Amino acid sequence: MKTHASLRTTVGDVVLESCILTASGTAGFSTELAAYGELSALGAVVTKSLAAFAWEGNPAPRVTSVGDAMMNAVGLSGPGASVWRETDLPALRATGARVVASVWGRTTEEFAQAASALRGADVSALEVNASCPNLDDRSTMFAHSPSATASVVTACQTSELPLWVKLSPNTPDLVEVATSALNAGANALVLTNTVLGMSIDVERRTPTLGNGGGGLSGPPIFPMALRAVYECREAFPTVPIVGVGGVRSGGDAIQMFMAGANAVEVGTASFADPRAPWRVQREVAKWLDRHNIATLESIIGGAHG
Repeated sequence: MKTHASLRTTVGDVVLESCILTASGTAGFSTELAAYGELSALGAVVTKSLAAFAWEGNPAPRVTSVGDAMMNAVGLSGPGASVWRETDLPALRATGARVVASVWGRTTEEFAQAASALRGADVSALEVNASCPNLDDRSTMFAHSPSATASVVTACQTSELPLWVKLSPNTPDLVEVATSALNAGANALVLTNTVLGMSIDVERRTPTLGNGGGGLSGPPIFPMALRAVYECREAFPTVPIVGVGGVRSGGDAIQMFMAGANAVEVGTASFADPRAPWRVQREVAKWLDRHNIATLESIIGGAHG
């Protein structure tokens, strides 16, 4: 009897039974996707980013389509880390899902406060959203500066959780920024976030989004995310990497693994197809079986010489 490939993977010390996760901002704060599949069957549910405080986000309209892509300026709205921990996390954990909590802040101290609010929480890791492309002041994005990125990683150590640092593709210094994050204590890199963009309503002669510009996501950014994973795997042969950005099929995920990702997050595809994470997971398993590959680990980084 033929055995099926194992999708088990590790991101540092975090063991995941599946290599496919949801992406922050696309699966809500709790069990929003539970109607479409078993959350426990995925590697983890990565929450929408949480601040230390409740935050309303940006003015409407917040989301628009741009061809095959989506652009958002939601502005990281959320209930705050402490409230989420009390009201949403229990229901999410009750499904058997592994949880990665994403946090953000406008200052280093706010990152520290959000991380502290999750110390001792029943989560597998903390995803530190050092790249917040849909806030007003893009000129001071943490992930555009090696020193600023290091400061938020250091600040989030108050959580006493494994730290996965989500970086931005909107900088030519990605490897330098990643180096600073790792030197500051990051346990893994999450590559990458949305690409800055905008669209204009030509009839109204105004930006389509209420905040002006926003973060572009979906299939058009996949090649950029893939290159980021590849370049960071070249620079850091043993560092855990989570690939994210435009993944909508098992084939896309396989490319991410071959570029060097240890796990892959599925995000924008879930808006058109809420079952996308499970579908991508099945497609990855079928690809491995079709190529008689027993373990995912054997293809990770396979595109490197």
